[in-house]
Amino acid sequence: MARVSHPRGKAPGVKITVLGKSPAWQDPGGACSGYLVEEGDCCLLLDCGNGVFGKLRERRDYEQVDAVVVSHLHSDHCFDLVPYAYALSYSPRARRSPNPRPTLYAPPGGRDAFRTVTGTWGLPELVEQAFCLIEYEPDSTLDLGPLQVRFHEVPHFVRTFAVQVTSSAGSFTFGADCCPNDALVEFARGTDLLMLEATLAAPEPDGQRGHLTAAEAGAHGRRAGAGGLVLTHFEEGGHAERARAEAEREFGRPVELAAEGAVFSV
Repeated sequence: MARVSHPRGKAPGVKITVLGKSPAWQDPGGACSGYLVEEGDCCLLLDCGNGVFGKLRERRDYEQVDAVVVSHLHSDHCFDLVPYAYALSYSPRARRSPNPRPTLYAPPGGRDAFRTVTGTWGLPELVEQAFCLIEYEPDSTLDLGPLQVRFHEVPHFVRTFAVQVTSSAGSFTFGADCCPNDALVEFARGTDLLMLEATLAAPEPDGQRGHLTAAEAGAHGRRAGAGGLVLTHFEEGGHAERARAEAEREFGRPVELAAEGAVFSV
């Protein structure tokens, strides 16, 4: 069942729908990182990991997505750009009536990474022919209709960016994948809704990690003064409620768990 959250009592403006929340290994029947962010007629897909394209098709015409933003180039955050690109380029409907290409905002190095992956079977330009591909500048702000999108680099195993989406209704901040860091706290300062990963069951040595525990996510949310906190990027199972409890102890207030189909709003 979808859960609707209205942080700080605000009427809904920006709607965030969870398409996938699994870590790099998908839950049974699940999908990896993917979130629809919508306000009015504007539709943004944030990340497009394994299994996300099929989940997107259950809820939205994929040709009507205005833009796709990718936080980083790990497979669980971008691999379903491949079936998405095939649909935009080679499906019967695409051949009958080509539509304007959605804009794909990828991190620096994205074009070469996509060419390397799809070039292994002889289609190096598959992604860029399907989308209007732009490598965003880390200090840039994107204006997407009523939504403004900005980025901040966070520490992970590859170059990775937290993403903040703001409108007149409020702000939603997605922490992407990262180990504990002060940069994310400052970037998310005062956000209405903060979504953070909770991949790890227990801390790992600082020199060998790129993820957060649930308790660390809760502490980051409290320090940022976030209006609401949602945990994501965790494996489904009995430990999920334990993760929620650990995050709530640090956050000091109730914490939501991402689930496929869950809807949050700011």
